[in-house]
This record gives sequence, C-alpha cells and structure tokens, in this order.
Amino acid sequence: MPWSVIQPEVYDPSSPDIQGYRTLSYPEAIRDGLYEAMIHDPKVFLMGQDIDAPGGMFGVTKGLQEFFGPNSVFDTPLAETSLMGVAMGAALAGMKPVYFHNRPDFLLLSMDQLVNHAAKWHYMFGGAVNVPMVIWTCIGQGWGSAAQHSQALQGLFSHIPGLKVIMPSSCYDAKGLLISAIADPNPVLIIEHRFNFKYKGHVPEGIYSVPIGQGAIRKLGLDVTVVATSHLVIEAFHAAQELAAEGIDVEIIDPRTLRPLDENIILNSVAKTGRLVITDTGWKTGGITAEIGAMVAEKGFHFLKAPINRIAAPDLPTPAGYTLEETFYFGKDRIKEAILETIRK
Repeated sequence: MPWSVIQPEVYDPSSPDIQGYRTLSYPEAIRDGLYEAMIHDPKVFLMGQDIDAPGGMFGVTKGLQEFFGPNSVFDTPLAETSLMGVAMGAALAGMKPVYFHNRPDFLLLSMDQLVNHAAKWHYMFGGAVNVPMVIWTCIGQGWGSAAQHSQALQGLFSHIPGLKVIMPSSCYDAKGLLISAIADPNPVLIIEHRFNFKYKGHVPEGIYSVPIGQGAIRKLGLDVTVVATSHLVIEAFHAAQELAAEGIDVEIIDPRTLRPLDENIILNSVAKTGRLVITDTGWKTGGITAEIGAMVAEKGFHFLKAPINRIAAPDLPTPAGYTLEETFYFGKDRIKEAILETIRK
C-alpha cells in the first residue's frame, strides 16, 4: 500500500476542528503511528526500557504489547551499547526496529554503534547495505531531571552524516514523520520534547507520511522570520499572536527535520522578511541555531536588514531545582523579546 502525503502548510494550534480529522493527544498520535506501521509491516518491532509498562513509555507505547505480543514489543535492560548493536543487527537482517530511549543522555553510551556503524554502513558498502532503524527519545523539563537526564543533544547528532534527525512540533507531524522514519532505509533519530505531550491536535486515521527534509510554514508573515524547533514552534506562534496586536507580522518556519534541513523554505522566508530569529531547545554554542544562522549568512546574507538573533538554552548543564529550571527553560516571552529586538535594529 502506498503511503500518501498529507501536509497542511499553515498551522494554527488554536484552530477549530477540521472536518474529517480526529483530535488526539500527542502521545496518542505517536502510538497511532506505531500501530499503523506495525499493522502494515510485520517486520516492524519495538524495543526499549519500560515500553511494556502499564502506562507505556510516556504513554506512547501503552497497550501495544498486549495487542502485538511480547515478541514484537519488549522491554530491554540497561545496556544501551549492546542493545543498539542488537537493533542494528536486526536492521541489517531485514527487520525494522524502533528502539526507544526515554532520555537522549543514554544515547551517549551507544555512540560507537550508532555513529561509527549504523550511520555509515550504507556509505561504506556503496549503497548495497541498509540499516532501517529508528531511535526515539524524549527531552525536556520533567520532575527536575537535571544535568544527566535533560540534555537536548540534537546539535550533536545533527553533526553526523548518514543519520537523519527529526524534531516534530505537532500531533499531525509526530505521527506522519514517525511513519516516514520507519519506512526510511537508513537510521533516523526522532527527538521529542516533553512539553509537546500536553497538546492535542488533528490526526487522520490510517497511514500517511510527512516527508523527511521538508519544512513547513506555520504562520505567514512579512516583517520577521522565526525559525523554531519542537515545542518552541507553538511558543513562537503565541508570541506572534501577541505581536500582531502591535502591528508586527511574524512568519514562523518549522524545519521539522534538522538533518536534512530544508534550506530553501528558510531562505525564501528571509528573502521576504529580511529579518531572522532562530530558536532551539538545545545549547547555543555549536547547536542548531548556529548551523541555521551560518547557512543563512552564507547563502542569504544579502537578504538581511538586521543581524540574526539566536535564542537557545544557556551553555550550562541543566539544573535540577524548580526555580533554576524556570530560568533555564524559556518560551513565548523570550521569543517575543527577541523578535522586538530584531525589529528595532
């Protein structure tokens, strides 16, 4: 069965229900994508810590073991180095593993398998070998998860050739990009954010896919471009709504995938607005904001009417205390300030 592409171009998280669409919570959308992929392809299986727990991993895998059985959905021990090798071996043998890591910090234990092997084999064997595996992980503020359980490592993994990196922002994309990732012939890393899990959105029934490497315009505007990742897309949208009352027209670009990056959608927007604000949940130095900023400086400098403004996490380990977390993490208000700073320059 062909996997159709349904892609709304402009997204409004506060819009009324669209006829024919279901409204699901964010974890329900991911679970629906897993269900559809496993129903349509028996080679897909799920592995990871706590995915067979009564509530599933963050609710994402709830009930899937009961439906598909313990051979297709199973818990794994705390042995990330070995288990990444198991997932890669299964992929090389023709299976399609989806390996769940509840925190990206533990992916650092499996860097050799993921970076030195899984990401490179397709190239090293001249395209004759594929490694169709998906690695799913979740970042973000939780219960005070601190420096070793809260790291937003998308900048690090986007540095690796051969590894695709996805960061959805909507329920629709969470399902559609997951389905695309599972269908991809080589490794895909999906980085979710806990803040997204509080949202609900429109999610069609059945199989559909969102193209990897194709960004989306979430709001049209004329005065300034905001490129935002993950839940910051929603925060940027709310900032744009408030600024509209002041006569500032913000355009919001959601890359959706960080590698490959849709450069054209960003450059076309900057060509129209002449101003750019980039915001990401990861660290500023050497991160996603740095890469996108460098790309625009190299290929679209002549479009710019003002310096590029970047908003990212402080270059510090994530704190554990509640008040420190509130300072470390940012949202609508900081994005609004950055937009105003850029407009006034």
